[in-house]
Amino acid sequence: MRPRQLVSLVAFKTYAELRAEASRYFLSIFWWVLDPILSMMVYYLVFGLLMQRGGPDFIPFLLVGIVVWQWFERSALHGMASINGNGALMNLIQIPKLFFPAVTTAVDTVKFAIVFSLLLLFVWGWGYPPSMAYLALPLLMLLELALLAGLALLLAAAMPLFPDLKYLAEVSLRLGFFGSGILFSASMVPAAYQDLYRLNPMVNLIQAYRDVLIHGVWPQWAGLTGVVLAALLLLGAGLTLLRRFEYDYPRLLSR
Repeated sequence: MRPRQLVSLVAFKTYAELRAEASRYFLSIFWWVLDPILSMMVYYLVFGLLMQRGGPDFIPFLLVGIVVWQWFERSALHGMASINGNGALMNLIQIPKLFFPAVTTAVDTVKFAIVFSLLLLFVWGWGYPPSMAYLALPLLMLLELALLAGLALLLAAAMPLFPDLKYLAEVSLRLGFFGSGILFSASMVPAAYQDLYRLNPMVNLIQAYRDVLIHGVWPQWAGLTGVVLAALLLLGAGLTLLRRFEYDYPRLLSR
């Protein structure tokens, strides 16, 4: 299949998935928006009110982190199950296995675009108007898309080979949520652990979004080089593994 045909097929399948979900669940689109808001309210209640952490800007601080993280986490989890959940289809037709994680990533990206648009309205209403630093947002989104696409691809390619990977990935992402600076500022991490903490690419990426949306300043580009390297590593590993077992997946999944 030619790349252009694959892109067209992914686009059509993405549209079909979004339309089907919207028709099945009356509140589906609203839940895409309400989910990060409800999560923000819970964490604000615990950390902002009960534990007296954060400050006057803790709500937008939390919401930016949660929205950015959810795009990453959900794309990774949905991508992980994409090949494993389509064994029957692979036995019926010959299709590049890249198609399956590409569709789940595209679907989650459209959802993120809707939620992120409303996030922009929220931070503007909170008192943080757009600035010249907004010009960096497309690059930040592209970096995150490359990172999450690489992770989704690698997990999708490995899942049929190692089914127990599901549990390890879920626990790792849950730990990643608490270790990516979503609930606290990176400055709260002791200096002795800063270098280790910054190895997590989502730490610098979330901070970059906050720099642009809340502080109105340009991201620290040097800190984002790690995101680029991590994305390239994940994409390379995922594509290599996918090509190695491209024709083995139908057999593996039919057992």
